[in-house]
Amino acid sequence: MTLLILGLLLWTAAHYFKRVMPAQREALGQPGKGIVALVIVAGLVLMIIGYRGAEFIYVWAPPSFMIHVNNTLMLLALWVYGSSAAKTAKAWPAYKIRHPQLIGFKIWAAAHLLVNGDLASIILFGGLLAWAVGEVILINKAEPDWTPPEKAGAATYVRLAVISLVLFAGIAGLHAWLGVWPFPT
Repeated sequence: MTLLILGLLLWTAAHYFKRVMPAQREALGQPGKGIVALVIVAGLVLMIIGYRGAEFIYVWAPPSFMIHVNNTLMLLALWVYGSSAAKTAKAWPAYKIRHPQLIGFKIWAAAHLLVNGDLASIILFGGLLAWAVGEVILINKAEPDWTPPEKAGAATYVRLAVISLVLFAGIAGLHAWLGVWPFPT
């Protein structure tokens, strides 16, 4: 559990560094980007190793229908995250909400909290959800003005639907490969 928590702390600190200590981040210049990226990757690796190696400590038993809720929310998370990917005009909801990638991330974290009732999952997904909430607050404080982008055309929606479904299938396959069946049995 120690590695998991250390990974979360590194992930959070590296992401918050630019917002909380902008002068120090700016003083690092271009090499600072590499340092921050390295700390983020180290945090991610520690979270994965810590989560995979954590002892299973039962906290609650999610009802079986939550698997359906999780999978539906995962599709929504991929859609919302990807809605901002186009270079100019954006798909819904990216033309209505300021932080679609962080909103998609929050949906992902919340979906995983609904289907995992062990302590390591609560720490991991709850910690990442808290990080994303804090990130939105810090960005909005640092940059209060936002101009909504243009609405995308039908082609963008078709691409986004295909990409979301392919990513969902890939993520489900990865879960199955890792030994976690993501569908009802």
